[in-house]
Amino acid sequence: MRRYMIHCQDIDIRVTEWGERDKPVIFCLHGLGSTALSFIEVADKLQNDFRILAIDAPGHGMSQSFRDDHSYDFPRFCEWLNQVLDMLDVNRFYFLSHSWGSFIHLYYLINQGERVDGSILIDGGYQSKRLRGNSPENESSFYEKDFEDFCESWGEFESIAVYDGISRRSPLLDLAAQDLALHNDNRYYWHARGSTGAAIIRSMYRDEVLDFSSQVQTNSMILLRATLPESDEPFKVDASSQFAKLTGATVKAVPSVSHMLHWENPDRIVQEIKENWVISVSV
Repeated sequence: MRRYMIHCQDIDIRVTEWGERDKPVIFCLHGLGSTALSFIEVADKLQNDFRILAIDAPGHGMSQSFRDDHSYDFPRFCEWLNQVLDMLDVNRFYFLSHSWGSFIHLYYLINQGERVDGSILIDGGYQSKRLRGNSPENESSFYEKDFEDFCESWGEFESIAVYDGISRRSPLLDLAAQDLALHNDNRYYWHARGSTGAAIIRSMYRDEVLDFSSQVQTNSMILLRATLPESDEPFKVDASSQFAKLTGATVKAVPSVSHMLHWENPDRIVQEIKENWVISVSV
């Protein structure tokens, strides 16, 4: 695993890379509040077959925030992402994403679908804000406050902020957990700030997924969706069904996993990749 910084559009971005440069490329984009190491277990299992690249999205981990909140809007973010990929010398690639990263992924396919050889979305890209029925004011306010909260000890931070609701742990996930905290004055804070969380949430309301999903250009898209908690199944079934109709994606409900599907069942992600991507080679 190699970690290094690049500079794109006036902000510094941290890149994490696994595997050799002559292998097919998988580019990974994490969810809101996470970092590149969100994919650490999947990357560790695939690094002999692929070159795997992941970034800390702006305002996350060691990456600087966008100076303009509207830079998180999907069209501008995707233009920026295209420049990042050019800087990393990536031409064609497979796209793997989680949660909020999957909404960016989906929008990227509208104008840049020819660069993407295959898409796997991990419990993201389908949860329409319109169907959910919340408001941008309420949801952005929640994240603005939640991301500014703190814990008094590392153990408390791990239990509450990192592993709450997640069914398993491992040494690699513990390493990823260290990416998620800021330690200041003997307190542990979430690494992404409340202003970043709020800006991203507001952007997701401005770029409603139901309004652009039918424009997506792709030959191969798989959505792996969580099935826990059971109380959210009616929404997920409805939202993923509409998503499949609009995009032509194959939707697979993964049993007994929550939103952090790739942490709870990384082998399922690896299985899908090997079954669908390993036979093809990026140029």
